[in-house]
Amino acid sequence: MSSSFKRDRHGNAKKSDGPKPAAKPAVRNAYTPMFENLRDELDAHHDRRDRVGKASRDITALSKKLIFSLQRVRKIDQDLPSDIQAEIDSRLTEISKLLASIAPEVQGINRYRYARSLVCLEELVEALTFAHYIKTQTLIGYDELCLVVEDLTRRGAVSEDAVMADADEQQPTAAEVKSEVNPDAPAISLTEDDYVYGVFDLSGEMMRFATTTSALTGRMASGDTGDNQRTIVEDMHELGSFFEMLPLRSGNRITWEKKLEVMRQSVRKVEKLGYDRMIRGSERPEGWVPDLSSADQPEPEE
Repeated sequence: MSSSFKRDRHGNAKKSDGPKPAAKPAVRNAYTPMFENLRDELDAHHDRRDRVGKASRDITALSKKLIFSLQRVRKIDQDLPSDIQAEIDSRLTEISKLLASIAPEVQGINRYRYARSLVCLEELVEALTFAHYIKTQTLIGYDELCLVVEDLTRRGAVSEDAVMADADEQQPTAAEVKSEVNPDAPAISLTEDDYVYGVFDLSGEMMRFATTTSALTGRMASGDTGDNQRTIVEDMHELGSFFEMLPLRSGNRITWEKKLEVMRQSVRKVEKLGYDRMIRGSERPEGWVPDLSSADQPEPEE
């Protein structure tokens, strides 16, 4: 039985329903391999950027959870409570695995090529500097923090076989995990911008910490160092003074000025809180907390 085709009003077979013409062979010339290589490089670039961006979002979320846990602390210049320290260690373990998964992708020039996708490092710097401040009441330096992030990355690169073997036997200690770290594994390095912008954001967390501890404990957070107690107000003063002395960085001027203004606002809020606590503190009973439940309610009409 012969095949039939739909025909138009003239009796001719419709082109769309007729036999398909044979595919024309692709034209190749001396430039074809070059464009095929460019195509493969662009595909690899987009895939790599997607992987880095996804890991960056996860690291940002975990870093925020670190900060939320640290905001539950009520004292500075002391070791963290055991339950909070356990949460911090668990989050850092997850972060180290994510860092290790993208470390090979961001080596060499790719570290700067995907810098915009690695905004998670600013959030990680904020969390790590905040944790260090609460435990020591000092600001961790750039070089020291670079070593911390590199160590985190290499810890996450421990092979899955070693992890499963340890899980079958017993929970490894921190020293055992550190001894298994491969010093030759690729690590993610911090840039100066990552550090500076992360410390900028640290001022906001210090302001929130000062506000919470002042409301719940009735005094400004300070280290237990005897007669030379230094409050968080003084620490905010020093941090703000250091940033005011820095010259304007070349590059993203808008971001720098915006973060600088937010930092100034945080310092002013902590100053006002400290002055209010010193001047009006004696007039308030112990454990006084401001009642903000009706602050936004409209005044009753007469």
